[in-house]
Amino acid sequence: MQCKTHPNRKAEHFCASCGIPICNECTEEVTPGQYYCFQCAMFQTVSGVGTTLKDKRSKVAGKKRNEKKKWGPFHYFVISSSVLIAVMWGVIIFGGQKAPGGAVDFTKNKRVFLFMVDGAIKRYAHFEGGKYPEKLFDITPKHLSLRKKDIHHLEMLSYKRDPDFGYRLSFATSKPGQMSIIISPKGIEYKLPSSEVPK
Repeated sequence: MQCKTHPNRKAEHFCASCGIPICNECTEEVTPGQYYCFQCAMFQTVSGVGTTLKDKRSKVAGKKRNEKKKWGPFHYFVISSSVLIAVMWGVIIFGGQKAPGGAVDFTKNKRVFLFMVDGAIKRYAHFEGGKYPEKLFDITPKHLSLRKKDIHHLEMLSYKRDPDFGYRLSFATSKPGQMSIIISPKGIEYKLPSSEVPK
């Protein structure tokens, strides 16, 4: 039988894939003992490489999945650090003591009350389209939660609407020699008593 590619030559083998007769010159031995024509040998080589690449990719993907499942020292470090930070913040906020319970005495915490009222005025303006209340009692109870018996504490504050600043909030009276605090949308202003103002 003659070679399919070279009719003047005797065929020595048959292609293991397509079965055509081929001479020694046309033979490609892809694996020991298996002979292919040039075209089939090329297909075998390419498909073999493709299979190898697929196998490699699947092995790499499997390794990555296994690595994700494992908890290493870094994961434990992150969790323990997060817990430690949360505990530290708890100590900082509460000072290692129980949170204050019961009613707050605004006469003892005048500055805290002043800033609470200022926050309520800003909330009022936010929900009322930038308008400030006519009087302080307008902010209760919607923007400042006070019990009925504590509403009279608003009288210790001085509140005035101001065309330039929007409003000015301060204590109605201050002790002699005490610095006064004036809060407005522009910020906080501290004023020395008139007797202490440098000339």
